Amino acid sequence: MTTRRLSLPLPAPQENVSALYMAPDHPTCMMTLAHGAGAGMEHAFMETLATALAAAGIATLRFNFPFAEHGKGRPDTPAVAHQTIAAAIEKALALQPALPLFVAGKSFGGRMSSQYLALHPRKEVAGLVFYGFPLHPAGKPGTERAAHLADVKVPMLFLQGTRDALAQWDLIAAVCASLKKATLVKIEGADHSFKAGKKVDVMGMLVAATKEWVGGKARAHK
Repeated sequence: MTTRRLSLPLPAPQENVSALYMAPDHPTCMMTLAHGAGAGMEHAFMETLATALAAAGIATLRFNFPFAEHGKGRPDTPAVAHQTIAAAIEKALALQPALPLFVAGKSFGGRMSSQYLALHPRKEVAGLVFYGFPLHPAGKPGTERAAHLADVKVPMLFLQGTRDALAQWDLIAAVCASLKKATLVKIEGADHSFKAGKKVDVMGMLVAATKEWVGGKARAHK
C-alpha cells in the first residue's frame, strides 16, 4: 500500500489545496474522490471508503475543496469547485497514466464532478461514481439539480440509500431511468450518510458495487 500527501495547484487567486493519494501495490484503476459539503477529505467516511477501495484494487486521490482547506463553512462556488476537480483529474492522470480513470464524489463532491464533466467532457474519464447524489435539499423534493446529467458523456453509477433525505427514492429512480448511461444501486435503509444500522455492512456494499461496475467500464473504455 502506498499513501502520499500531495498538493494540488489551483489557478489564481485560489491557493493550493491538499490531497491524499492511496493505492494498493497493483491497482486496477485510478479514481478521484471528492468530499461532501459538510466535511473535508479526512472525514471518517472518506478515509474508510478510500481504504476499502484500495483493498479492492482501486487507487484513489482524495482532495480538499478550498473551503474545506481553509476551514470555511460555506461550500465554494461551482466555478471554484470545478477548477479543483480539473486539477485533481490532471494530478490523477500524472500519478497513474496507464490506468483507467474514474471520477467520483460524495454528495456535493459528486454533483460538482458531474457539473464539471457536463461542461468539460474528458475522453480520459471512463466513468463517474456518485456516493449519494444530492438531488434536492432536505424537505424540498425536486429534480432541478439533475438537469445537467443529460450532458454527461460518460457512464454514471449512482449509489443511493432508500432513506436519503436529499434524494427521495422515487425521484432519483426516475432520474436514473431517464439517463441511458446511468446505473442505480439501491442501498436499502441507508440515509444520506450511508448509515443503516450496525448490522448492515453498507461500506462493503458500496465498495463491492463500485468494484464490479468500474471493472466492466474499464474494460469497455480500452
